[in-house]
Amino acid sequence: MNFKTIASASLFAVLSFGAVAANASSTSMNDASVMQYRYGDHLDVKKVLSVKDEQRLACGPINTRMDYLDSTGQQQSVEYRSYATSGCHDN
Repeated sequence: MNFKTIASASLFAVLSFGAVAANASSTSMNDASVMQYRYGDHLDVKKVLSVKDEQRLACGPINTRMDYLDSTGQQQSVEYRSYATSGCHDN
């Protein structure tokens, strides 16, 4: 094998790993019916039922899901990115 073949294989492996990681971080936490929040979206929240993070001991951006009741009493869910700090400090 020559250097060009090894370099091409290495580049392909790195790009494939990046695509898998990007797909994992962009998928919903468990449910396809969860709305993905975009900056500027207006939410009709009357009562928050729960807020769940995907990782408890993370440091950095994570997916967060909020389940809530809207003004008509219907249960809704929204997923958004938040910043976790619980894993940023050594105890």
